Amino acid sequence: MALIPDAWSLAALMLAGLLMVMVGLKLRARLALSRAKHRSLAGHSRLSRRIAALVPRYAFDDAHFFSADDANVGVADRRRAAFEGLSRILRTTSARTLGQTAEAAPHISDLQFTESYRVPFPFSPAVKTHLPAGSFLASSNGVQVTDLDGNACFDLTGSYGVNLLGYDFYKECMERGIRRVSALGPVLGSYPQLVADNVTRLARISGKQEISFHMSGTEAVMQAVRLARYHTRRSHLVRFCGAYHGWWGDVQPGVGNPVPAHDTYTLAEMSDATLAVLKSRHDIACVLVNPLQALHPNIGAPADTTLVHSRPDASVDRASYAAWLKQLRAICTERGIVLIFDEVFVGFRLAPGGAQEYFGVAADIVTYGKTVGGGFPVGVVCGHHRFMKRFREDRPADICFARGTFNSHPYVMAAMNEFLLHLEGQQMQALYRDLDATWAGRAASLNRRLAERRLPLQVAHLSSIWTVCHTKSSRYNWMLQYYLKAHGLALSWVGTGRLVFSLNFSDADFEAVAERFLAAAEAMRRDGWWETGALGTDRAIKRRILREMLRAAIAPWRPGKRRAHLLGGRPLEARP
Repeated sequence: MALIPDAWSLAALMLAGLLMVMVGLKLRARLALSRAKHRSLAGHSRLSRRIAALVPRYAFDDAHFFSADDANVGVADRRRAAFEGLSRILRTTSARTLGQTAEAAPHISDLQFTESYRVPFPFSPAVKTHLPAGSFLASSNGVQVTDLDGNACFDLTGSYGVNLLGYDFYKECMERGIRRVSALGPVLGSYPQLVADNVTRLARISGKQEISFHMSGTEAVMQAVRLARYHTRRSHLVRFCGAYHGWWGDVQPGVGNPVPAHDTYTLAEMSDATLAVLKSRHDIACVLVNPLQALHPNIGAPADTTLVHSRPDASVDRASYAAWLKQLRAICTERGIVLIFDEVFVGFRLAPGGAQEYFGVAADIVTYGKTVGGGFPVGVVCGHHRFMKRFREDRPADICFARGTFNSHPYVMAAMNEFLLHLEGQQMQALYRDLDATWAGRAASLNRRLAERRLPLQVAHLSSIWTVCHTKSSRYNWMLQYYLKAHGLALSWVGTGRLVFSLNFSDADFEAVAERFLAAAEAMRRDGWWETGALGTDRAIKRRILREMLRAAIAPWRPGKRRAHLLGGRPLEARP
């Protein structure tokens, strides 16, 4: 006689089946999420943090600093002589600037950080000692900045994106703005009258109805994400691999953040697997897009500190990136996900309406910063009514709080008004009409001349934001920044990975920059930094670096077996 299961057994079987289905669905969702991550370490935030914590510090001594690629004695000697020559030039021409920097550095944490991370770390101690970088300036004029020693250099830093229209323009914005609100002074809490005009103009530019002001771009992005979570009642944000959205925890979940982010998905950009995740998950509140990533999708800001071999051109064309954004827009609309454009860096550099206009895609929320402050610190959030409200009419205790003492500071609002007035003027409209053609032509011209001289460099660009691409494998590509500085080009601390031109560069100004760039590259080649010895490929260089790291990691466990050239040695002055 067949056994007939009782009710409890049937219930248990059904429950077990239900649990198996739930586990299967969860595993399937997790697998889809894993497929949507970029294959690099930057796409795996937790893993990248763990590996970064294991990387040992080591440094080359004098004997191996110039032959880390197994170059022969003759090439190493040429490099040493050139290195010492650059050191003498810097010390004799920038004595006051370097002295002020050395005096201030022990008291400025940011300066200590940037000075330590200009080049790959095995080379850093010797570079800090012999090729010190000055961090103080005395004045700016036109497209040039002048240090404390009177050295004028063409400025390619762009003040990290602030300098869109030239320093003279911002000086005028700040001065005129202060005069307009001088009777009010630093009255906070209430608004200066011209705030009403600012919000009207920003609403028109952004295509959004409501505006809120903050003290920085980081704060603006924080508020945009908070509002998205509040209105969707969902927990997670999606950011794309390599994109920068400020230094706060949720948008910097990997290296640099001591605490892992729990409500952040870091996914691959321009990926069908990512679109599939957005279609299927129910916990995603918003997607953050930094339009600058069109210049290097899925790659972090290309700083010379990580330039250990070649740097190929990873940029995508405008049409391809626009097509990706349109797919993203459609899915966000379908799934009720808030699409946020972080235009803090690129805002107004691409078009009068920013990246929304340039790529032909409307976001739900847009953040601005940097240049829109007219020279002062600012962050701006622009969004539709349904995403910007900070309370619920029917739930008086359910609010989304965000305030700041210095938001809407009269001086900032006045300088902003000067900027916005100019932005909508005829002069700017004429500038925007030829903007793409101007900068594309300049990039093509420099690339042609680099190719003609067979120099292993090319430039990629997103309008007036450029990155230098090193087409030859070398452990010394980062040295280019010092040759550019010696030839009168001012770079930010990340080096050749980010050149930011202001739009007031004339053809003559750009030609002067191009000539200096070419001369610097010629000098670098002449001095032997691109003669690669035995390590002539990226693969060979990576293998050598891995071996160096392993030796440095096990050195403390092998007394008497330490390799001096990997643990620091005599400084250059101590050479016989």
